[in-house]
Amino acid sequence: MNQTVLAAQIRETKGKRAAGELRRNNQIPAIFYGPDIETTMLTMNYPDFERIVKQDGGENMVLDLQIQSDKGTENKKVMIKDMMVDPVSDKILHADFYEISMDKEIKVSIPINLVNTPVGVTNGGILQYIRREIAITCLPGDLINSLDVDVSGLDIGDSVHVRDVNLPEGITPVDEGHLTIAVLTSPAIAAEEEEEEEEIGVGEEEIKTEIEGSEEPSDEQ
Repeated sequence: MNQTVLAAQIRETKGKRAAGELRRNNQIPAIFYGPDIETTMLTMNYPDFERIVKQDGGENMVLDLQIQSDKGTENKKVMIKDMMVDPVSDKILHADFYEISMDKEIKVSIPINLVNTPVGVTNGGILQYIRREIAITCLPGDLINSLDVDVSGLDIGDSVHVRDVNLPEGITPVDEGHLTIAVLTSPAIAAEEEEEEEEIGVGEEEIKTEIEGSEEPSDEQ
């Protein structure tokens, strides 16, 4: 997995006024923390961070964070634990970085992409996602951004489960094998399920990344 370098600087100021001043100067406030270290307040160049997020998606990404201070530069392996985004402008307002060890497994959820057209679609079947992500464990160096699942062999009534997925070497599923990822249903069944969802107001779940053993610090801007 590619590891991108990101420069950051220690900051002493905090609070909404200080964070606003940073953003006006094309900087972004951030925090860095981990299981055995104190939370450190950072700032970084906004265009640099935005480019990295747009290029790699921001999720399940290992970064080489270069923290600069009066004592010099300290390199840390991190993942983006959280980002605060303005709902109107879509600009990133704040970022949280969590320290990881390259020789210690992490637990994350990766998105699932259903690829190829199921054979049953030609017979009128409808492909339905049941889960859009899968929880896995692996070393940070083996981490992938998403997982492609081939559904070309599915006919009406068929389904694909976690146990059916061929994961790359070094990646182990956490979810139970019997859990369904996708199913190919007849049009009548699909219509009934869609109507039931509308009645109870069920929406799609957000894709989230969880780093095992991590704890969220209080948000300091």
